[in-house]
Amino acid sequence: MAGLRVALLQINPTVGDLEGNVALLRDSYLAALADFPDLVVAPEMALSGYPPEDLVLKDGFV
Repeated sequence: MAGLRVALLQINPTVGDLEGNVALLRDSYLAALADFPDLVVAPEMALSGYPPEDLVLKDGFV
């Protein structure tokens, strides 16, 4: 039986910095591809940062 190669993207997102967080994820993803993973997993709330608190209540946030 073949194994499953999993890449875990470990980043430190900044709360509210969507563009910067996308760049962090993209760079980590591209680096992970060097190991030919079958599955790539990113942290929960990696785009918005955690905890978003009042940001999610703003109409223009997302």
